This record gives sequence, C-alpha cells and structure tokens, in this order.
Amino acid sequence: MSAFPNFSGPLFELTEDLLAEGYAASRTSPRKRIIYPIHRTQDAQVQRMLNFMQPGTYVKPHIHRGAGASESVVLISGALQYFIFNAEGGLIRTFRMRAGTASAVADMDPDVWHSFVVLEADTVIFECKKGPYEAMSDKDFAPWAPDEGTPEAADWVRMMEARYA
Repeated sequence: MSAFPNFSGPLFELTEDLLAEGYAASRTSPRKRIIYPIHRTQDAQVQRMLNFMQPGTYVKPHIHRGAGASESVVLISGALQYFIFNAEGGLIRTFRMRAGTASAVADMDPDVWHSFVVLEADTVIFECKKGPYEAMSDKDFAPWAPDEGTPEAADWVRMMEARYA
C-alpha cells in the first residue's frame, strides 16, 4: 500500500491515533513511506496530504511544471535535508528542515528540481499543491537521477545522508 484511502468528512483533524497509524504503516512499507490524503477526492483542485516517512526512503529528484504548480511543505515531525538542483543535476542549494522550528516550512515555485532525504524516524510532512492529481503529469522525474527501487537509488540516499546528516 502506497497510500491510505482519501479522508472523508467535513473536517479533518490530526490526532495522535492517526499519527501512530501513519508511523506504523510507513515503518512496514517497502518504500519506507506512505501518503495519507486529506483531500476528499483525487480530482480535488487542491491536493493536501500527510507524507509519513522513514530514513532510507528515496524520493527521486523531480519537478512540478506549469502555471500554479507550486508546492508547500510543512514539517510536522522529524527532520529532512532538502536539495534544490539545476536542470543538469548540479546541487544549487541544500537546507535542513526540522519540525518545531522556523525551518519547518518551505514553499517552491513551479519548475524547481527538488528532493530530500529523511534524517529522523517518523518524519511527517504536510504537503499542499495544485490538483487534480494525475499520476502521468503530476511531476517529471530527473533523467540524471537513479530510478526508485534500484541499488543506485539506495546508494544515492546513503551518500546524501552521510554527506548532510
């Protein structure tokens, strides 16, 4: 399972029970992460979700293209090392995000190549971006980065963790 079912109901409230359920699911996920969609339908015009993650998960560098394809991230728990790349894969900037600090919030314009590594167990981010979600057009993956599930991807994560942890 890569995602929980979409939330239903007029009001979403984050609870300790929901956090515990998300942590447990991400710990047993082969990808070491799981999405909890807060938006009520996949065709919602604004996509809001919780992304529960564990160290070692690989988020292939990617870009969201087009007008309105900005992305906001708020760290609820844990820590990340965020990376911004140029179109050729050169690292432009990196910064640490830590829950409970001013660095817990990031917002990116469209057309920014980005990725991150998870630095602490039970890291959770709240993401908000333009919808509707369409798997084939949501993001473009970097041709210069390893594919998910490959030994090279695991090596990339270990290298970035060692360099920036």
